[in-house]
Amino acid sequence: MTTATGSPLAGLKGKMETREARIGIVGMGYVGLPLALLFSGERFRVTGFDIEPGKVDTLNSGGSYIVRILPESIREAHKSGFRATSDYSKIAQMDAVIICVPTPLDEYHEPDLSYVTGTVNSIAPHIHEGQLIVLESTTYPGTTEEIVVPILEAGNPLGLKVARSESDAGVYVAFSPEREDPGNDTVARHDIPKVIGGCSPDASELAAAMYGSIFRRVVPVSSPSAAEMTKLLENIYRCVNIALVNELKQLCLRMGIDIHEVIDAARTKPFGFQAFYPGPGLGGHCIPIDPFYLSWKAKKYDFRTRFIELAGEVNTAMPYFVLDRIAAGLNEHSKSIKGSKILVLGLAYKRDIDDLRESPSLTVIELLREKGANVAYNDPFFPTVGRGRHYDLNMSNTPLDRLGEFDAVVIVTDHTSYDYKAIVDRARLVIDTRNATKGIESPKIVRC
Repeated sequence: MTTATGSPLAGLKGKMETREARIGIVGMGYVGLPLALLFSGERFRVTGFDIEPGKVDTLNSGGSYIVRILPESIREAHKSGFRATSDYSKIAQMDAVIICVPTPLDEYHEPDLSYVTGTVNSIAPHIHEGQLIVLESTTYPGTTEEIVVPILEAGNPLGLKVARSESDAGVYVAFSPEREDPGNDTVARHDIPKVIGGCSPDASELAAAMYGSIFRRVVPVSSPSAAEMTKLLENIYRCVNIALVNELKQLCLRMGIDIHEVIDAARTKPFGFQAFYPGPGLGGHCIPIDPFYLSWKAKKYDFRTRFIELAGEVNTAMPYFVLDRIAAGLNEHSKSIKGSKILVLGLAYKRDIDDLRESPSLTVIELLREKGANVAYNDPFFPTVGRGRHYDLNMSNTPLDRLGEFDAVVIVTDHTSYDYKAIVDRARLVIDTRNATKGIESPKIVRC
């Protein structure tokens, strides 16, 4: 698209290219903070917004609360002007604002957009003409245009509208799904292509100019809804395939077949197969949640996503399957779950990260407690665990030198720091939900 010299659009694009643009990122969590560091690394002056004073203070003092982000990275970003704040009036100083806040499910497994709506309501009074607003939070198709745009237009005192065509003045709005994968060190963040869908061609062009400065490839799509659906497809694809191997795992256990051996053999095929691995359930912010977002939205179109819903049911049931395997293992030792001392290894939703979001470990602990077990946990990333949106545990980390005190040890998260051979040697019974004890032969091990 050609833009007139001196136009607000051309001016903002120029500021992106020269790194003069001020970037505001709302939500300094697992998505927002790494993104802020990417922009800071390209010499942008970034302001991080967060409602938690503790996070703001930690970042401004050069500290970090995410294990994989070192304090040195925060202090390096300070050199480019990075600072954090809870003062949303500073949105008025930003050329672009990126929203990276949670989009969980409520107690009825329906979308909870309260963080998004709360954020947009907070920034709307401070937006200005020519500003770019981008939503990155995972959500259902239509959220940007049906939820974000009306709040921005109604909430700003200047009466600004969202630009819909080249001749429109106002603010530019787009959606660009986050593609963070905590713990993945095989792909550099700037090598992950960035999908962009703007409410107008100008919005897409501006978003492409901004993200193109930190990502090697930008992938424009026709609309925010197409970008929102792209994110859901990516994660529902994984959800469905994980559900498939979780179901096959249960069948293979009955048939006396090692599902991991089968997967390893199948993945030698150089085409038409991608390996997915079974586990105790799904965790993280996206994969356990995205299918329910799309299923909820589909109902508004009188459409039932039966395949997706079935995959969600299979994965949601996995902690209950783990509970059954624990009970069977204890039964072989003439014990019941009630009154047994059980140590859960790993709280994080996957190995080597400090992220509890939707972790199946939390569900397993709660189920064991409901059955009367005395439950403890060990996780090198969590000295304590308290209360969250869907759990209330109030527990402290148990040292591994007490392994012999427990009737069973349940491996739910396979952190690489664990010495699994030593764990098997010292434990009375090991329930392995992650194939962490592969290659170790012992009658103590129950694999599930």
